Amino acid sequence: MPKKKPLGELQQLLMLALMRLREEAYGAAIREELARVADRRLSISAIYVTLVRLEEQGLVSSRDGEVPATGGRPRRCFQVTERGIEALKATRDAANRMWTGVRI
Repeated sequence: MPKKKPLGELQQLLMLALMRLREEAYGAAIREELARVADRRLSISAIYVTLVRLEEQGLVSSRDGEVPATGGRPRRCFQVTERGIEALKATRDAANRMWTGVRI
């Protein structure tokens, strides 16, 4: 069985933002969470491009949410799949192993 490619930093941050936001994980909320917690300022297009790629890999899924109070299309809400959770754990565990014995 081939080894899975570890998640990149942006992928990890986005998936963790989804888990933090739960039912409210849609574009603008994700963008605000990344800026507030991780001090990362990203364009909405960068966020959506990465989320679509994660969805193609089966690491996140999406659904139509509620229509915003201002009208328009329903918000597209994302969540991390079981496969995504396993990928996050594996990436975290690999980083923890690499940090073992390192002194800064």
